[in-house]
Amino acid sequence: MHRPLDLRHVVSPGLRDLIELANTHNFDRVTEQVRNLRGCTSPVNLHGWTVTTDSTTKEVVRSYRSEEEPSGRLLTTCGNRRASRCPACSRVYAADTFHLIKAGLSGGKNVAETVRDHPRAFVTLTAPSYGPVHNRKTDSTGQTRACGCGAHHAEGDPALGTPLDAATYDYSGAVLWNAHAGQLWARFTTYLRRALAEHLGMTQKALNAALRVSFAKVAEYQKRGLVHFHAVIRFDGSDGHTTPPPPWATFDALQVAVGMAVERARLTIESDAIGERVIKWGDRFKVDQISALGDGELTDAKVAGYVAKYATKNAEGAGTVDRTLMCRPCQGRGYVRGPDGFRDLCDDCEGTGQAEPIKALPVQRHVRQMIRTAWDLGNLPEFADLKLWKWAHMLGFRGHFSSKSRAYSTTLGALRDVRRAWRLAQAEAARARAGLPTTDETTLVTASSWTYLSSGYRPGEELLAAQVRQDIAHTQRLKQEGLLPA
Repeated sequence: MHRPLDLRHVVSPGLRDLIELANTHNFDRVTEQVRNLRGCTSPVNLHGWTVTTDSTTKEVVRSYRSEEEPSGRLLTTCGNRRASRCPACSRVYAADTFHLIKAGLSGGKNVAETVRDHPRAFVTLTAPSYGPVHNRKTDSTGQTRACGCGAHHAEGDPALGTPLDAATYDYSGAVLWNAHAGQLWARFTTYLRRALAEHLGMTQKALNAALRVSFAKVAEYQKRGLVHFHAVIRFDGSDGHTTPPPPWATFDALQVAVGMAVERARLTIESDAIGERVIKWGDRFKVDQISALGDGELTDAKVAGYVAKYATKNAEGAGTVDRTLMCRPCQGRGYVRGPDGFRDLCDDCEGTGQAEPIKALPVQRHVRQMIRTAWDLGNLPEFADLKLWKWAHMLGFRGHFSSKSRAYSTTLGALRDVRRAWRLAQAEAARARAGLPTTDETTLVTASSWTYLSSGYRPGEELLAAQVRQDIAHTQRLKQEGLLPA
C-alpha cells in the first residue's frame, strides 16, 4: 500500500512537487514529456484523446489519452515567436523563417532553384523624422561624431533614440505612423508595380501579363520607437518562380521603381483633435542587390539570417513591455455593463482601463510618453478602428511582423507539415523495429478531442525544464568551441 509522503519539512514548493512527481508510477514519462518540450518556457496543458484507425481493416493503429500520463495532462510547446517570451520556441520560428526566406532566394522547398538567377533586392524602408533624437553617427573613418546634444554617446547609451527636446517632439505623429505602417506597406507594393510600369514605358496590364513581383518583409523597431521594414523583393516570370523574368526586368529597374514608390506612397488622415496628417516613408531608404552563388557581400544566407533574426524580436528592442496594457474585463473602457444595463466602474482597473498603470511601467520616459500618447489617441472616435488601447504597449504598431506574397516561397504551415510527416515516419520505423506491421497512411483516419486546461509547468516540472535548458545551452557552447560536431 502506497503511503502518503510527509513533505512538511521541505520548504521549497518546487522541490516538494518534484519529490511528489518522482514518487508517481512513471517518473521517466514525466521527465520525457518535459525533455520533449526542448526548454519551452510556458507549455500548453491539454486534456483529451486521439485515436487513429485503419479505415480498411478497422484496426486501431495509434491511440493516446492524456489520463494515462502521470500528471493526467499532455504538455505541448507554446509556439510563441517572441524570444522575450519563449527563447526555445522562438528559435524554431527563426529556423522556419530562415528556410522560408532562403527558399525564395536560392530555391528548395518546392521552389525552383533558378530563382537565384532572378533579379533580387534587399530593401530597407524607414519612418520619417518626428523630431531630432540622440544618435551615434560615425564618419568615413569609423570615428564617432558628436550628437546634437554635443556628447559622444557610447554604443549602449540608454539616451540613444530619445528626443533632444521632448516638449517639441511629435509624439502623435510617431504613434500614428506606427499604427498605419502596415497600410503604408500595402500601398507601397501597389505603387511599386505602377512605378515599374511607368519607368519601363508600358501599361500595368502588359506588365502584369509578363512579370510577377514577389516579396517577403519583416518589421523591426528602431531605438526611437518607430518601426522600419526590411524586405526581399524578387522578379519572376508570368508563371511565378518556375519561369525567368523578361530581359528588361533588371535590378536597375527595380531600384528606380522602389525610389518612385517610396516618394508616392502615402496616406492622409484627418482628425478634429490633431488636424490633418500625411503618413509617408522617410527620406532614408536602401536598395541592395542580393548576389547569386554567394559571390557578393549580401548573399542568400546572410539575408535569410537577417530576416530570421528580426522575425523573433518584438517591441522590447525599443524599451517597451511585451504585454498588453488593456484591461481585459472592460476592454480598456474603464466600465462594464451591470445587470441593470448601466455602466459600473470596472473593479479590476478601477476605471482607468489599464491592466497596469502607465506611470508605473519600468520604461524610459520617451517610451512611456509614446504609450501614453497611443492610449490618449485611442479615446478619439476617429481612431477607434485602430484599437490603440490594445496596441499601446507596441507603441501603436498593430501590423504583422513578418509577411510575404503568396508566390514568394513555401509557407510556415508547410514546413510544420514536413516536421509532422518526419515524426510519423520515425514512429513507423519504431513499429517496424518492434516487429509490428507497417501501415498505409492513405487509409488512416484520426479522431480526437482536446480541451485547453492552462499554460505553464508544475513547480517540480519547472525544475526539470531548467535542467533541460541548461543542458541545451551547454551543448551549444561545446559546439561553438568545436568540442562537439555542429
